This record gives sequence, C-alpha cells and structure tokens, in this order.
Amino acid sequence: MSLVRLLTYSNVIDIRGIVATTSVFQKNRIEPETIQRIVSAYQAARPNLIKHETGYPSYETLSARVKKGLPVYGMEGVGEGKDSEGSNLIISELERPDSRPLWISIWGGTTTLAQALWKIRKTLPGEQAERFYQKLRVYAISDQDDTGAWIRKEFPSVFYICSPGRFEHATWMGFAAPYPSADNAVISREWLTKNIQQGHGRLGAAYPDIAYVMEGDTPAYISLIPNGLNDPEHPNYGGWGGRYEFYLPKFEEQDWRPTGPYTVRPVPETRPLWTNAEDTYTPAMDRRLSSSADKEAQPIKSAQATIWRWREEIQNDFAARMCWATKSYKECNHPPVAVLRTPEEINVRSGEEFVLDANGSHDPDGDSLSYFWFQYPEAGDYPGLVDFRGSAQNLIRMVLTAPRVESPKTIHFILKVTDKGEPPLTRYKRVLVHVRPE
Repeated sequence: MSLVRLLTYSNVIDIRGIVATTSVFQKNRIEPETIQRIVSAYQAARPNLIKHETGYPSYETLSARVKKGLPVYGMEGVGEGKDSEGSNLIISELERPDSRPLWISIWGGTTTLAQALWKIRKTLPGEQAERFYQKLRVYAISDQDDTGAWIRKEFPSVFYICSPGRFEHATWMGFAAPYPSADNAVISREWLTKNIQQGHGRLGAAYPDIAYVMEGDTPAYISLIPNGLNDPEHPNYGGWGGRYEFYLPKFEEQDWRPTGPYTVRPVPETRPLWTNAEDTYTPAMDRRLSSSADKEAQPIKSAQATIWRWREEIQNDFAARMCWATKSYKECNHPPVAVLRTPEEINVRSGEEFVLDANGSHDPDGDSLSYFWFQYPEAGDYPGLVDFRGSAQNLIRMVLTAPRVESPKTIHFILKVTDKGEPPLTRYKRVLVHVRPE
C-alpha cells in the first residue's frame, strides 16, 4: 500500500533506493520481488503521470534501485561480513557529493541501516564518519527489531524520529486507525475501492485490501511532500507525517507490555530523540466561518491527532494522483497554488497589527478557491490563543493584533487554500510571527 502511494509522488521525492528488509513480522526472509512487482505496475502508469506533472523517474531507474538487505533479524545482521546490497547503497549515497540530507524511511527493521553505520564507524576517519551521521535523517515506524535502540545509543548525532513502545500508542497510528472524531470514511474499504483500487490501471490494482490497518508505513515519508505545510527538518512544526518533539522519553512511562509475537520490548533510551507529541485539535474548526465558539465541536488531545487532523486532505491528494495514472489532464484535478503577499516571517511588537494576505493564490484548473487561516499553537512557543477579533477565518486577507508578551515568542499561522475540484485539493502556507515585548 505505502509503496503504491510513494511511487505516485516519486516526482517530488527523490527515491535513491528501495531496500527489502526483515521486520518483526517477517524475521527470516525478504521479498524484493514484491517491490519489483509494484514498480512494474508503476511502469504502466508513468506515461500518463507525466502528462500531469514532470519529473517522474523511469521504470528502469527505479527498478535498478531496488536492493536486498540480509534475510536475518536484528543484531544478527550487524558486524563483520554482514554487508548487503542495501547497506552498501546507504554508504554510497552518503559518499555522493550531494548537500541534501539523506532520509531513511524505515518501514520494517533497521538492520540494514545499522550495518551501514557499523561499517562507516569501522572504516572511516572519525571526522568523515561524523559528517555522514549528521547527513542522515531517520523516520522509523516504531522499533521492529533490536537495532533501532542500538543505533540511537551508539550514534547519538543521528537525527531520529520514532515512537518507542507498543504500536497502538505510536503517533503514526493516527494515519490509518479509526478514531471517533476523525474522518474515518476516507480510510474505509469502500473509499479505497472507488478512489484507488478499481478503475485506476495496474498501479491501482496493485494496491492490496486492508488486512490490519491502511498504510501503516506511509507516515515515514509523507512529510517529505512539498505541500507548504510539511517542513521535514522541523518535526516539531507538524505536518502530514505528524508532529514530534525532541526529548528523552521516560522508560517507566512507556507501555512495553507484550501483545503477542510481534512485540519488540523497548529498552531505556540513552539520549533525546524526536518522539510523540500531542495536539489539541477541534475537528470542526476548519468548517467554521468565524472564531466564535462551536459548542458541538469537542477538542481532542492526542499524539495520533497530529496526523489524522490532515487525513481528508492527504487522501484527496492521493486520489487525485491515482486519477493521473489513467486519465487526461482535463479529466483530473490538480492542486492549487497557495501564495503569500506578506512575508513568511513577520516581526512585530506586542499590540501591533500585522497582516496575513493570500491574494495571488490560484488554481491550474481554474477552480474556485476557499481559504482558511488558523493558529497552530503547539508548533510555536506562545502559550495562548491569538484573538481573531470575531473575524471570519475564511477571508483571503486577515488583519490581526500581536498579543502581549513578556519575552520574545513565535506564533505559527497556517493558511489552507482548497480548490473546489473533484476531489478538492489543499495546499498550505505557514507564517511565523515573531512577537517582541513593547
């Protein structure tokens, strides 16, 4: 599931390799042939995808980048003589003269990455090895073997996003698990059949039915999509992959009780990492015309809400790209272009007015646009809510007043620009307002 979606975004995410590995669910074998089968389905879709956006890599390029890890589990695959196509690929990518960070999107176990790090430390001078460590960005779908905790302990400078402990408490569960206040229709079997699987060519047909949850691995890369909201270098800003904070989680507060054969018992963390954070989110907020209280909408506070608050927009975006796989440009919807006429960072003093202006936003299909502005409190460090002064939050231009502060604070405002195509698509802008005391 997650690979089908990833391939529809392969023109905006530079896929340097896809490595077949073991995991807590599959400890003694790997299946690169499954990856190749889905890449082959992408081959059938690519001629149509490039009618909608440029940059989709060729089938030959992606197929050549499918590599094998070792068919062994956890630390059994780390050490002398344990190199693999996958671990060698990670090292070769770090050696390339490319200033971009290298994201390792972990959907299973981390054995292949652990072996690459083991070899780097053994074979390279310390200064060069450290440069490689600092170039890495890891987002792991929890710990699915014992190498994740080992990596965090042995390589403290590696940027690492993870939810240690039982899966049901992990942030990434907010992508696909049903919640009472979330839009669960867009993760239903019926929605997937209509919008992804049926009538969308070989790539849609390659998308399997739900067996446990939908796309448990997609959060590990979806924050890399350049939609105006996502900022992968700042997990604390929040985005489609969730919001995380950098701290040392307390082992005694982790729920590590075994839940069956697919449990990796965590160990105490030895250093801070990017891990679970909570948003307080009111599901109906973006449907209100004003900032007046909505008595029917109850705020929800959870780590999973940092993802499911965006779920309808995420799913609509995927559905549009699956349309691209088989239909002409005129038959499909394309995302709007969100534009700011004001700076993305604004400096003001307490009590001063400032302007948020989205004039110039437009849609490539000529669709009508809707606008919605809101404050994202958890992404900033101002503890309160800014008064919208009774203004409707769906205006194209907002005039607000900076709150009173006793020390410098930063407030995040998010603009949603949504078209009225089918399905409706959303792009964002983020404005950071830095407020100084009078």
